[in-house]
Amino acid sequence: MGLKTPVRVKEKGGGLQNTIATVSMRARLSDGKKDNCVETFTSILNEYLGELSVTSFSTILARLQQDLQAKSVRLEMTFPYFIDKKAPVSATHGLMEYSCTFSGGIGDDDGFILTVGVPVTTLCPCSKEISAGGAHNQRAEVTLNVKFKNFIWAEDLIAMIESSASCELYSLLKRPDEKYVTEKAFNNPMFVEDVVRKVAVSALANPNILWFSAGVESFESIHKHSAYAYVDSDTLR
Repeated sequence: MGLKTPVRVKEKGGGLQNTIATVSMRARLSDGKKDNCVETFTSILNEYLGELSVTSFSTILARLQQDLQAKSVRLEMTFPYFIDKKAPVSATHGLMEYSCTFSGGIGDDDGFILTVGVPVTTLCPCSKEISAGGAHNQRAEVTLNVKFKNFIWAEDLIAMIESSASCELYSLLKRPDEKYVTEKAFNNPMFVEDVVRKVAVSALANPNILWFSAGVESFESIHKHSAYAYVDSDTLR
């Protein structure tokens, strides 16, 4: 199922953010169990829409398993998450949208994964090296999945990713800001491989992250194709 519903997500700063989540659930029921899963699912979910967090997500899973008498339950919740960012020079405020997913299981399908999708800028080192002036740059999308032992905020993962790119993105820029981000990217050229490598180094250095995977897709500005790089901690340890 792909239920869309309003939710309020707990923010790192202590507030609650109103957003819209797409929620999917699958359950492995005990033999002979024929309850209406959708009715049970929506009833329990509605109790927790006022404040969604990793803690309440785990509670929802436990309630679903108990009420459905299920051998396992898997729940996935994807929503846009907004952060107020200041432009780097003018300090103009603007809301940046990021993708966030809670994906967790209980029973035979145990485990929780936090996923963030972050848009960034990459600038081609080869283009810079061979060109008499300028270099082609493009927007890229970084997707990071993590399992953790101690709580990690989505905001911290987003900041980690943005620091790993040629430059981070902003929703609103004035002329001085445009100069800043253009020059920052030019002085910090990166392939998608470079970005995914920096994300991996930061994730490996975080003692709370037990496992991660990171993918970077660059929507090339002078090629018809995209460029892509991927790494996960299983291949690095």
